[in-house]
Amino acid sequence: MDKPDSRPANGSSQFGPTSRSLPIALLRTRERIMVPIREMLQQSGISEQQWRVLRVVDEAGEMEQTAIAQAACLQLPSLTRILRSMESDGLVGRKTDEADRRRTLVSVTAAGKTLIARHRQRNAQIFATVEAEFGREKLDLLLDLLDELQQIRM
Repeated sequence: MDKPDSRPANGSSQFGPTSRSLPIALLRTRERIMVPIREMLQQSGISEQQWRVLRVVDEAGEMEQTAIAQAACLQLPSLTRILRSMESDGLVGRKTDEADRRRTLVSVTAAGKTLIARHRQRNAQIFATVEAEFGREKLDLLLDLLDELQQIRM
């Protein structure tokens, strides 16, 4: 059986169909997964970016800003603004690195840890649903494949 022709109706073969576009598929999936997370975060009045920063720093412990930006998928100038806001809200603390005074170290405060703890159960429920619907093996495979995809040199 022949594969259906997936070229656009105008005959252009420059691009495949958007239904099979990796960037678009990743964005669609991200948006679907983020809906319940956004609802959860609205209860605390924090952004997705702030949540990522809290999670990354809480998991790793005190970190330098460049490492946070990379781990939380943020541009450094954006992270600087986000950290300023989070520090004024009492969620993180910043201090100059004693070993290298050019570096700033960031840690999660008690208030930040409380906020994380407040969302722990709901976060676990969200991902338990994903796991139940998608399957643990497929989820692990997907995460492994995405890690592998990130390593491709472009």
